[in-house]
Amino acid sequence: MIDTDSKKLSITEQCDLFGKSRSWFHYKEQKDPFREYQDNLEKRIIKKLWKQHIFYGYRQIYNHLDKNMGHETSPKRVYRLMKEMEIKAVIPKRCLSKPGKKHKKYPYLLRNLDITHPNHVWASDITYVHIPGGIVYVVAIIDLYSRKILSWNVSNTMDTTFVMEALMQAMMRYGLPEIFNTDQGCEFTSNEFTSLLEGEMVRISMDGKGRDLDNIYIERFWKTLMYEDIYLYRYDTLKNLRKGLLKYFNFYNSVRPHQSLNGNSPDQIYSRESNLKVA
Repeated sequence: MIDTDSKKLSITEQCDLFGKSRSWFHYKEQKDPFREYQDNLEKRIIKKLWKQHIFYGYRQIYNHLDKNMGHETSPKRVYRLMKEMEIKAVIPKRCLSKPGKKHKKYPYLLRNLDITHPNHVWASDITYVHIPGGIVYVVAIIDLYSRKILSWNVSNTMDTTFVMEALMQAMMRYGLPEIFNTDQGCEFTSNEFTSLLEGEMVRISMDGKGRDLDNIYIERFWKTLMYEDIYLYRYDTLKNLRKGLLKYFNFYNSVRPHQSLNGNSPDQIYSRESNLKVA
């Protein structure tokens, strides 16, 4: 009789139409087994859909149910049911790594800096990907001039080791940067990580606490990766995630045109400008 998810009339307005009080409705609501059955059925549908698209909020869930599945519901109802199940869209956190305790302070060196050539500045950050059974962490190192992803690594634990492996891989392949920029996460402020950079005379730059814009280029890359690959393929195992990331990083570096690079790929800019610098 009363539609709690009506887009046109509030519960009070509907009760008034039927000559009933709102308290009557709430009593009736508690005693309605059919409504409870409907809610439980729709909750199962919503939760299954959300598990397939964990980045979906209630509006996207509603649109999928309405347009793709022909399931009659409303945004208000989907919101209520998701809230009852305590599920919501999973948005990758920009600042994932935890601040290191009592680490040496490093200044932020990129403010007003004109980045003029490859290997002038590298930057690194960590994000995470959901797969069935848990979370996998991804670290990447990017050359800020060319936007080229120099190295990356994945791990089911977030520690200094998998970050160190990515750094050493980048150094072996591409030499050394003049400046290396990160956030103040404990993986990057560890003595092992900073000593390797300082031993090679690389200047260390660290973002101010809570300042995501200080590392904006790699933040943009994470967003691109999520929407062009992770959300599309929904990898089911760590092995498949590795394969997928390898394929995407190769595409991103060598094929994907970048508007900020005048339509060139990162590989084109990195190779061309590196050769010019050597010459």
